[in-house]
Amino acid sequence: MAEQVKRAFKYCFYPTGVQAGELSRTFGCVRLVCNKALEERTRAWYGEQRRISYVQSSAALTQWKKTGELAFLTEVSSVPLQQALRHLQTAFGNFFAKRARYYTRSAFTWREGRLTLAKMAKPLDIRWSRPPPEGTEPTTVTVSRDAAGRWFVSLLCDDTIAPAPVTTAAVGLDAGITSLVTLSTGEKVANPKHERRDRARLARAQRELSRKAKGSANREKARRRVARVHARIADRRRDFLHKLSTRLVRENQTVVIEDLTVRNLLKNGTLARAISDASWTQLRSLLEYKCAWYGRELVVIDRWFPSSKLCGDCGSVCGKLPLNVRVWACVCGAVHDRDVNAARNILAAGLAASACGDGIRPQRESSRTGQSSVKQETQRATAGTPRP
Repeated sequence: MAEQVKRAFKYCFYPTGVQAGELSRTFGCVRLVCNKALEERTRAWYGEQRRISYVQSSAALTQWKKTGELAFLTEVSSVPLQQALRHLQTAFGNFFAKRARYYTRSAFTWREGRLTLAKMAKPLDIRWSRPPPEGTEPTTVTVSRDAAGRWFVSLLCDDTIAPAPVTTAAVGLDAGITSLVTLSTGEKVANPKHERRDRARLARAQRELSRKAKGSANREKARRRVARVHARIADRRRDFLHKLSTRLVRENQTVVIEDLTVRNLLKNGTLARAISDASWTQLRSLLEYKCAWYGRELVVIDRWFPSSKLCGDCGSVCGKLPLNVRVWACVCGAVHDRDVNAARNILAAGLAASACGDGIRPQRESSRTGQSSVKQETQRATAGTPRP
């Protein structure tokens, strides 16, 4: 059955000089209102142990507009200012980090597929990279500007998402660095290494930035060049991960992954840069919401499951397996490609966990059998599982 969801569609747009000036003034006024309201809340709490509500902040905003010092606040749309106070009430931390300005239905006009913001005479020049849902109108509009100076508008619309055709295929994923992911089918998806490919360009731009005098116009230009390189890397990485996750969800009914603690892995000074470039966390996030949208099942197995060291044929666990060992032989005589074996074990364990409604737990001794719980679980999981 098709599911009704709220879906955001993000587009790049190119404002005119007048529109850019109006948006910049709005951004500045929003920052001022946020900072002033935050200052008032902080003073009231630490000085008087008194909390200030959104209604009180809104009333204070009205009074600020009547003063000569802040009368310019009346020159921009009131809706982003009010929305700033709402976000300050609930999640001002995330709000500041994203530097986004929100326009609710009363602050923009949507007519014949063209968007005009409040207090602007012309609609925005939007690059429609994909059409929004037919027959729907945006309920919320978010305007943002990134560090590279690019303008974006995000339209929140009601959308109907039909589930993907049911299939019996299932796949296990083993994340890596040389291969971004290895599939249980034996396929290895090469790691594009976007940051590494642009590392020389980024280093050159950063050296130029370091030579510029602080506060100068040339330093701002150099900062923009650095930001554009970072944006290029992020855009290419995001595009690749979207295509990969869409393919995996489209082809498989069940997708099994490991619960990796990327934050801890980043403490490895040797591999931290490569792990960040791989962006495993982003891939997992994409798989999570796409599986939910299209009626697929995403199974996440425990991080302590010894997927690489477990023999998929006999179920025994190898004692030590350093990262530089990519092929290893089990005592039973089976020879395994480290990554392919791990992906197949992840798939088998995930299917067992999905069928039993149980998770894969860390290795520990069982008082009844003397075998580790991981070995018992994986022997049950891999029993009778055909190998491609």
